[in-house]
Amino acid sequence: MMDRLALLLVIIGALNWGLIGLFQFDLVAALLGGQASVLSRIVYSLVGLAGAYSISFLFREREKVQ
Repeated sequence: MMDRLALLLVIIGALNWGLIGLFQFDLVAALLGGQASVLSRIVYSLVGLAGAYSISFLFREREKVQ
């Protein structure tokens, strides 16, 4: 459950950064009242925490599928 939530937040962050890079459009800020709004800062913080948590995916042993 935690892995999927982290992955979802990382995807949201990646898509938002893609929009910023391609179109100079911050979707999170547009939806939640600007970059400095409390809700936007919460989302940015959760995305950052999810990214940090996702680093652990690199070091996990993979299950072999038969």
